[in-house]
Amino acid sequence: MIKLIYWGTPQFAVPSLERLLQAPDLDVLGVVTQPDKRRGRGSKVSPSPVKSVAVAAGVPIWQSRNIKKDQAILAELRSQTADAFVVVAYGQILSPDILAMPRLGCINSHGSLLPKYRGAAPIQWGLYHGEPRAGITTMLMDEGMDTGDMLLKQSIEIGLLENALDVAVRLADLSGELLVETLHQLDQKIIIPTPQDPDQATYAPLIQKSDYQLDWSRSAIALHNQIRGFAPNCVTQFRETSLKIMATAPLGEDYTTVLPEDLAALTQTIPAPEAPAGRIIHIAPQQGPVVQTGDGALLLRSLQMAGKRRQSGWDFANGLRLSVGEQLGKTAV
Repeated sequence: MIKLIYWGTPQFAVPSLERLLQAPDLDVLGVVTQPDKRRGRGSKVSPSPVKSVAVAAGVPIWQSRNIKKDQAILAELRSQTADAFVVVAYGQILSPDILAMPRLGCINSHGSLLPKYRGAAPIQWGLYHGEPRAGITTMLMDEGMDTGDMLLKQSIEIGLLENALDVAVRLADLSGELLVETLHQLDQKIIIPTPQDPDQATYAPLIQKSDYQLDWSRSAIALHNQIRGFAPNCVTQFRETSLKIMATAPLGEDYTTVLPEDLAALTQTIPAPEAPAGRIIHIAPQQGPVVQTGDGALLLRSLQMAGKRRQSGWDFANGLRLSVGEQLGKTAV
């Protein structure tokens, strides 16, 4: 029986905890998660998604705003003599003291194929950069930011119309399976930890508000990747108000084989006018507005005006009586 303590906070970390709780040869001694905070509409104080699962499972829970300095909790964690700490999106940096506590070490499940996309937002930045695959890497944590020796990896293919939320759901499920296998192989001394090549490392920092701003002079595929990578928060200006663009599809011969038939067929109907970037060049029946970009055309499949509900591209076009020639973003000179 492998004794472990689970460290995690958001929804992404829930499937891993659930899978570890189900494993007959793993004993989850308790859960460390971030303190309760105000969430959602009404800003009611509520537990993290991971805490809710831990409460239902009846396992001990430890919460601290600064785990590195919470001597009472550190003493309790040390007394548990856990074989491993399993960490998935916990939200605080672990001290050398904590990293040294468990026999097998602290095992992290990271949402990228390391050493690419170290950092806080690997799934989002991977999509932004147009990566065709995403994945999970389990690793032994050290004092660096996602720099520890790698244990196991598994990847998935990303569909052109999938966004970061879709991919995160798939990777969260994959994480649980990979962590169980990692724990077994590590305990049996089957895994040989592999150092990361720092020359191959890339970074995925916290997303800033400026990253959500759309620049229509960029190419259709670059804008599409930005919108799906940072879904559902990318914004532009339209009719002097803020407009969120939540889902798109790049149109053109390069994408006909990977788009659904109805969207691929649009390529044959889109005019090729000399239009400035950000100009609506077509209203596709049953689909929505098509916008000229710096290179190629982009179908707007889902949008939300400030203060309004999310709408399909077609409902948006009908409801606002859109016209070809209207402009998104800064008015062209």
